[in-house]
Amino acid sequence: QVQLVESGGGLVQAGGSLRLSCAASTRTFSNYNMGWFRQAPGKEREFLVAISGRGGSTYYADSVKGRFTCSRDNAKNTVYLQMNSLKPEDTAVYYCAAQRGYGLPSTRERYDYWGQGTQVTVSS
Repeated sequence: QVQLVESGGGLVQAGGSLRLSCAASTRTFSNYNMGWFRQAPGKEREFLVAISGRGGSTYYADSVKGRFTCSRDNAKNTVYLQMNSLKPEDTAVYYCAAQRGYGLPSTRERYDYWGQGTQVTVSS
């Protein structure tokens, strides 16, 4: 069982930046692939990026490639999502998720644990 807690959301103007954090409660954090998703009102949950257990591989959705950067610090049991050049369409609740296994999954059903989400609002 893994608990995940996101933080760092808030209100930002278009063109600005935010860094989200996801803290995990496990002694074996490097065994988990981690992912970031978001969900806007009335829309399906959208995959953003996955990162491998040691941080050596990442896979980004086209919608955020070049603007968002995912990293992890296994000594701190934390995954980060640096978001730059934010747009109003980035407004959503952002979730982190954990999956123990191989690869970099991009679908909701492949992830075993989820955080509660953090709200990101981008104003125009």
